[in-house]
Amino acid sequence: MAAQVGLDPAKDIGWVTSTASVDPLELFAAGKLDGFLGFPPEPQELRARKVGHVIVNTATDHPWSQYYCCMLAGNREFVRNNPVATKRVLRAILKAVDLCASEPERVARTIVDRRFTDRYDFALQTFTDVPYDKWREYDAEDTVRFYSLRLHEIGMVRSSPQKIIAEGTDWRFLDELKRELKA
Repeated sequence: MAAQVGLDPAKDIGWVTSTASVDPLELFAAGKLDGFLGFPPEPQELRARKVGHVIVNTATDHPWSQYYCCMLAGNREFVRNNPVATKRVLRAILKAVDLCASEPERVARTIVDRRFTDRYDFALQTFTDVPYDKWREYDAEDTVRFYSLRLHEIGMVRSSPQKIIAEGTDWRFLDELKRELKA
């Protein structure tokens, strides 16, 4: 993202990561960092504390919102040797994604009840903000092309997007499950 606006992420940004003694969220809240890259529930916590403002939200801002935010990767040999298990795992994940989209209140309550998070309101906001229902519409190959091109442009990957797609992707299971799990 930084490269998209003319910054060199390696030279123009001083990255601070979490350690046992450093909490970037707290440093940002204290005014000691200029920016914060966060994932739920961190942005919700900062908004609740009235700290900072959103610059980019990949769930709603173009071009990022037009692509999958997350993808599942599997060991090539495992996938080749265990196609039934691979498809079962992917099916379970996609059914869970559908549940997040169709019943966000239930899912938020479940993750609070199981102590993954304390804040029901933050969990519910995440499940209503993230476009879980888009997985059937987005194009996985286009997503890999988009992100690999961004990484190739700034030198983080050497392979071309075409090579990454040709040698590193297999859409068979996703394509089958898109047909099988039609809403």
